[in-house]
Amino acid sequence: MLAARTGAAGGQIPEENPKLRKQPGFSVGSKDRSPKKVSENGKDSSLSPLGQTQIRARQLALVREVEMNWYLKLCDLSNEHTTAYTTGMPHRNLGKSGLRVSCLGLGTWVTFGGQISDEVAERLMTIAYESGVNLFDTAEVYAAGKAEVILGSIIKKKGWRRSSLVITTKLYWGGKAETERGLSRKHIIEGLKGSLQRLQLEYVDVVFANRPDSNTPMEEIVRAMTHVINQGMAMYWGTSRWSAMEIMEAYSVARQFNMIPPVCEQAEYHLFQREKVEVQLPELYHKIGVGAMTWSPLACGIISGKYGSGVPESSRASLKCYQWLKERIVSEEGRKQQNKLKDLSPIAERLGCTLPQLAVAWCLRNEGVSSVLLGSSTPEQLIENLGAIQVLPKMTAHVVSEIDNILRNKPYSKKDYRS
Repeated sequence: MLAARTGAAGGQIPEENPKLRKQPGFSVGSKDRSPKKVSENGKDSSLSPLGQTQIRARQLALVREVEMNWYLKLCDLSNEHTTAYTTGMPHRNLGKSGLRVSCLGLGTWVTFGGQISDEVAERLMTIAYESGVNLFDTAEVYAAGKAEVILGSIIKKKGWRRSSLVITTKLYWGGKAETERGLSRKHIIEGLKGSLQRLQLEYVDVVFANRPDSNTPMEEIVRAMTHVINQGMAMYWGTSRWSAMEIMEAYSVARQFNMIPPVCEQAEYHLFQREKVEVQLPELYHKIGVGAMTWSPLACGIISGKYGSGVPESSRASLKCYQWLKERIVSEEGRKQQNKLKDLSPIAERLGCTLPQLAVAWCLRNEGVSSVLLGSSTPEQLIENLGAIQVLPKMTAHVVSEIDNILRNKPYSKKDYRS
């Protein structure tokens, strides 16, 4: 046995566990514990170099897990103290960055500063935060900036630690003047300063380009985003409604001039909108590390079930500025979608959930999705949608296949065609 060593804190580091010592004659992780053929250098000669690398990776992960548990115990901490553990809210990396975001976030489009009162907005944020949500999304254009004001006021009133939050905003439409819109260096810098003033924050975690700008050179956009990050006004930047080609161009420009590339694309994703998130973005993720933050999991309320027999007066589709949504619902395609939703209802009942919960869990079952942004107008609706976390483990391959058979809209990638 190794002698106990004295750590920097004056305590003793426990003796090495004999079970963690390298056992060259056995295969880690295998049910077969019989001795393997060992070469002169101590390696399993029956394994390929890749297999040996995988075994060493498992051994290293096991050792690090033991070391971490020992360190937490030394500091009188445990994983049970974390928000993710106490709330049950899973967290994922935003793309291939190190930023950890809750897999469900709260958006402010339409609701904050418009459809709901400030009191309801505070109630929604409180429910979300206490449920483990750390991601809150807004934009300079939402309610002409009022959504940012309300979001910032609630954060300040609640006194939540800034380090526990991931706040994102989007830039493009900042005002009526020609210089107050677009993605010029001028508007990116001035627009973000305006957003920070309304939010009463020193920085946002992610600033998004809310749409592509054909009037501004890509190099200027990337340089401006790199500048605001270097100035401490944002931690990361991303894109929204950009094509895969435009995102790749931004990445190439960033690498060419040693600047900061985007880490995430915000994209619409739900049962009836799948192509971009399921075919285009996974390829970008594997090539350049761009993740997906998706919005409208209920298709602006179409999947909620409220439009099965018409358009209720209190619904979003009844608002004057959402005439396009009403037309979409009452169209022939809209009626077909409602029929498909009726066919999905038995699956939701079998899983013990509501149709909206099934729809949100269906979005989350895609491992390429870093976070799904929820838009809720009532506390009851938000609580219901947050319940999708409990449905996620039930989204087996069989259930997903059942849903695909009903929807009949699964997009096919190049990989599918090759197979």
